[in-house]
Amino acid sequence: MNLENKNGVSFLTFDSFKKAGVKHGFSTRIGGVSEGVFDSLNLGFNRGDSDENVRENYHRIANALDMNYDRMCLSKQTHTTNVIVVDEKDAGNGLTKPLPYDDVDGLITNVKDMPLVTFYADCVPLFFYDPVKEVVALSHSGWRGTVGKIGKVTIEKMCAEFGCDKNDILCGIAPSICNDCYEVSADVANEFIKAFGEEHKSELLRPSTFNPDDKDKYMLDLWAACRLVFLEAGIPEDHIETTNYCTRCNPKLFYSHRIMGANRGSLAAFISL
Repeated sequence: MNLENKNGVSFLTFDSFKKAGVKHGFSTRIGGVSEGVFDSLNLGFNRGDSDENVRENYHRIANALDMNYDRMCLSKQTHTTNVIVVDEKDAGNGLTKPLPYDDVDGLITNVKDMPLVTFYADCVPLFFYDPVKEVVALSHSGWRGTVGKIGKVTIEKMCAEFGCDKNDILCGIAPSICNDCYEVSADVANEFIKAFGEEHKSELLRPSTFNPDDKDKYMLDLWAACRLVFLEAGIPEDHIETTNYCTRCNPKLFYSHRIMGANRGSLAAFISL
């Protein structure tokens, strides 16, 4: 991914998505007006920051990404695999008008000039773009969403609702916690073994480097898991782009729940036709 800066606002983009000409970006914490633990580009209204600051931050990131602030459509994430199609009536959801839905971790649309927005602070942001059918999507893939293969759910819904061809869809795995930082317990590790099979265990899991003597702790590779989900869904390997930025490794650039806990801001993914 490329780290870019426009008018003091820093964000990341995918090479493949830029080449395809779709507006998109993943925010950092740089370039906003929030202070303290929210310093400075907090995009979460539910973190304890002032609404005035958060709205100004949205104006700044919208300007940096050349997107329409008034028509942004936000998610309401609860670690589900619920993915919905949003249309013209949803422009402004969560930003300029109340959210009409709950428990939504993925958004899909073919409406132009209506940016989709999802939120993060270590979980995996998934980006989708079909340049043929002109459909975009975002999904929030924490460990539960990854076990539930929300990436595949999103792709299948794009195909069912808009006639997308899996061979045309571009997929991106954006900044989140890396496998050197993400320690999980045996119960979580077992969920991944069940979901992906013993044949992928060594690819996804290894003994904990934080607690090497604890046999019930593992390091988990969410990026590899999400890539497997995309491949299982039928996405060509060369249509998958994976970040090299970890949210926990870079606390000056990103908010990280593993480092900061609940006292932090929120990062966001954006995509717009």
